[in-house]
Amino acid sequence: MTAVLLVGEGREYLREPGAKLETDLGVLDVPTDASSGDVLETHLGTEFEVRELRGPDLFNHFERTGAPMLPRDIGLVMGHTGVATGDRVLDAGTGTGVLAAALGRAGASVATYEQDPEFAAVARENMTLAGVEEDTSGGSVDVRTGDVLDELDELDRRFDLLTLDTADAPAVVEHAPDLLVPGGFVAIYSPFVESMRETVETLDSVGMDADTYETIQREMDVDERGTRPSTAGVGHTGYLIFARK
Repeated sequence: MTAVLLVGEGREYLREPGAKLETDLGVLDVPTDASSGDVLETHLGTEFEVRELRGPDLFNHFERTGAPMLPRDIGLVMGHTGVATGDRVLDAGTGTGVLAAALGRAGASVATYEQDPEFAAVARENMTLAGVEEDTSGGSVDVRTGDVLDELDELDRRFDLLTLDTADAPAVVEHAPDLLVPGGFVAIYSPFVESMRETVETLDSVGMDADTYETIQREMDVDERGTRPSTAGVGHTGYLIFARK
């Protein structure tokens, strides 16, 4: 049963149809046939609109096992690699699974590796919430427990995209030319300059030229006085590395 968002009074809650919402705004029984656009009312008269889950909602409502990749970084990965329906993706460092879910919802078939069994179990639940669990129609995500480096010999096909968010990314990208189809991409997220540099140098050693970006996003404040950059800190995330076979 697909969960829906209930949005009202500046709040949002994730519930399955047939479930109950109980807050200080009142009690609400979510109809089993609830669909996007419906307006439901609690016993105290508070209205909630039903919305279908979208990609940004998954980022907000996935159960987290660490800091997930931010939407802006996911957008850069998808934009720089052109991932599309039917693509085969090998992902390592699943974590919460936000990137894997986004790739699956774009129509790709994703095999993602997570070394921590508890994290992998949470990621599988998140894939079900995202509607991309294994064997669904369209894109899918297969969350595998283990170290991708231990499984390389067992992978019997080449991939269109290799995505990494792991401390051992340099060791994995050594194998990138053998893992990728001609024209395939590798995209690596690195939080530290040192690992970014090592990864770039490793890519160069296997004949893949890398483009590297620091990801920074600055919000704008717009009010009656005027428009200016936000005084909040500049939103540095990390470093994204792209290369193509």
